Amino acid sequence: MSKNPEIKLPTASELAVRVPAITLFFWIIKILATTVGETFADFLNTNLNMGLTGTSLVMSGFLAAALIVQFRLRRYVPIAYWLVVVLISVVGTLITDNLTDNFHVSLLTSSVVFAIALAITFAIWHRLEGSLAMKSITTRVRELFYWLAILWTFALGTATGDLFAERVNWGYGVSALFFGVLIATIWLLWKRSILGEVLAFWLAYILTRPLGASIGDFLAQPKNQGGNGLGTTVTSVIFLSAIALVVAFLTRTHRDELKA
Repeated sequence: MSKNPEIKLPTASELAVRVPAITLFFWIIKILATTVGETFADFLNTNLNMGLTGTSLVMSGFLAAALIVQFRLRRYVPIAYWLVVVLISVVGTLITDNLTDNFHVSLLTSSVVFAIALAITFAIWHRLEGSLAMKSITTRVRELFYWLAILWTFALGTATGDLFAERVNWGYGVSALFFGVLIATIWLLWKRSILGEVLAFWLAYILTRPLGASIGDFLAQPKNQGGNGLGTTVTSVIFLSAIALVVAFLTRTHRDELKA
């Protein structure tokens, strides 16, 4: 076996630091990214007239490229990781939008289908790898399941968020409040040790998607449709800028790095 350190395979601990620690910064960027997923998809589809099919193909290509970079890294790099999250947020939104607009699948049906897909992903992941915890993502296989699960959470969150805001007719503000209360309840149950860490994490991860989508629509949609009329361009720029600032801060300070 060669003694050249340049071709040494990464160890489990080296792979573990390729995902961030779950801190307040994690949830801030996650919610910002979910909002961008909603507004930026609408911006590309409507404002740039790319259409759902064109937008889906372009953003899926960017996501594939970002994932290749992420999988090649030997450690957690904030800009690479969060770029994948932003792109997967957009693609998850587009999956639901395509089913709704192009294939006329109801939001309720989409919600059920994505929930089943997520449950199957979790079941296979846990059976093969033994844990769904962020801290256990120390192999390529686990990371593959991790990103697949995240894709389903974004698609599911988009469907359920639109279902409550538009079909149930709660409106964007009430929907955002509703999902915010659910997330706060999960946090409280976790703090009191009623919910386990892993279950609480994934429940909160799923619910931050419809929360962010409702916030995005509340800011971007026209006032006659229940929004504040900022538009998808302004809203996307604001939230992308906020993400960039927080990621730059984390890159400089290393505040969210998991210790090996």
